[in-house]
Amino acid sequence: MKQNQIISVVILTALSCSLLFVIEQVFDAHYLVKTGSKIVLFLIVPLLYIRFVLGERIWESLRFNQIDKPGLIYGAGLGILSMIIVVTAFFLLQDVLQPELIISDLRDRLGITFETYVYIAIYIVVVNSLLEEFYFRGFIFLKFYQSGYQWLGYLFSSGLFAVYHMAIFATWFDTGLTLLALAGLFVVGLVFCWLDTKSNNFLNSWILHICADIAVVAIGFYLFSTL
Repeated sequence: MKQNQIISVVILTALSCSLLFVIEQVFDAHYLVKTGSKIVLFLIVPLLYIRFVLGERIWESLRFNQIDKPGLIYGAGLGILSMIIVVTAFFLLQDVLQPELIISDLRDRLGITFETYVYIAIYIVVVNSLLEEFYFRGFIFLKFYQSGYQWLGYLFSSGLFAVYHMAIFATWFDTGLTLLALAGLFVVGLVFCWLDTKSNNFLNSWILHICADIAVVAIGFYLFSTL
């Protein structure tokens, strides 16, 4: 990627994440509307950019022909570790997190019920994790990394990944916990990026992301069934 293309990706992705924040927090959109918007902004737009602006074939651009099997195993091992960390952190901090406010937000603002949460959980684990890994690591980080902008890739991709999640938990935590969550997500983003440098595609971090999301949705099931 040329310097002007790097700048255009920075602007494009920053605007996309800002738009998703407005859709989520300002328009208070239903979960289906938010999901459809995310598919357009995180998948369709980047694919069109890769094909028609960068002039690259999609499959070749994603480098799925460079699958690193040891790396996938490493990603799975880190994924299992992340599951343990997420569940342990929740039970240690649940009194501070005020989970009843989280469930109330999911029910009242997003219209999610225990019955529909089953389908949403599947979407989060499989589809949402794929969208985020393709977008933040495959489209942003690896494109920057392969073009010689390694540090910009690490910092911008991980920073945007953290700030983007504000659209989800903006009303869940107090200021201190919000800042802690942002810092944690930034570090997680750095780990995801580093993991993907082993194979030059985003499959390694996707496996790790799936495992972490399994732990998160499991906590969601626990909260829905107890609150």
